[in-house]
Amino acid sequence: MYCLELAGEDDAFAAAEAAAGAATDVERVAPGLAVAVDVDAAGVRTLAYTRHADALLARTDATVDAAVAALDVTETDRVGSVAVRARDVRNTTGVDTQRAERALGSALVERGFSVDLDDPDHELRACFSDGVCCLGWHAVSSVRDYGTRKPTDRPFFQPGSMDPLLARACVNLAGANGERTLLDPMCGTGGVLIEAGLVGADVVGNDAQAKMVRGTDENLAHYLDAHDVLRGDATRLALRDDAVDCAVFDAPYGRQSKIETHDLADLVAGALAEVRRVATGRCVLVADRDWRAEARAAGWTVAARFERRVHRSLTRTVLVLA
Repeated sequence: MYCLELAGEDDAFAAAEAAAGAATDVERVAPGLAVAVDVDAAGVRTLAYTRHADALLARTDATVDAAVAALDVTETDRVGSVAVRARDVRNTTGVDTQRAERALGSALVERGFSVDLDDPDHELRACFSDGVCCLGWHAVSSVRDYGTRKPTDRPFFQPGSMDPLLARACVNLAGANGERTLLDPMCGTGGVLIEAGLVGADVVGNDAQAKMVRGTDENLAHYLDAHDVLRGDATRLALRDDAVDCAVFDAPYGRQSKIETHDLADLVAGALAEVRRVATGRCVLVADRDWRAEARAAGWTVAARFERRVHRSLTRTVLVLA
């Protein structure tokens, strides 16, 4: 068993991302915490909304005394140096984390461990949250380098670009890891494709505007070794049936009532139908409204729906379609 420390404010969204390709049988147990039967270390490293995965030693009440008592009766075959890190996840418990680290560290020293805070052989993590403490040996952390890929820092930028954290989560929800091919039929400036390429997927982009195709090509060349970007109508993709494994796209928002020659509703419905034709697996649709009816009409099953508040006037709906 493993403990997952989740990031962000929507634990259901974070757990779904983890379960899509990095962890099995994910169950939320407290704010910011989940447990999983098993994890794939490489998959965890790519997650946007999971910070750490720890090999679970014990799950107990959210007090220092309960954590120490649980550690005292837990068997371990590990030896060497150790550091203890305690977290009051989401500040829900009021636990004195320094006291927790000292108490747990003392218990480990009594069992023969030495303390090394800089370069330990093992790291024991104690995550406290709303009545629960998960004790575990640190296994793997996600790579938190999204600030290096802010839309404004890319070679080509246009307002309204999806931030890389959400783009990565959508890529993972679509199941793009594992050398699959991911399509973005309305690729804009290429943010989704960048994140898909960085988790190991082959990427194919499409956009109706020549400016966006050129800009995406420039952005992808900056981050990835290989990519394909097409100019075309998302309702008539120049791809054969079953050409890609999965898809993610950010639909135009309501303020854009007319896109090229299509009404917005016709464009989204047509794109959903085309992606159903060319993709063999999941599609993740991000939009400023709920397109479930159009998705079902195009032959999709709605596997999950999430709402992501951006600011007071914008809430994104994320549909996971299968």
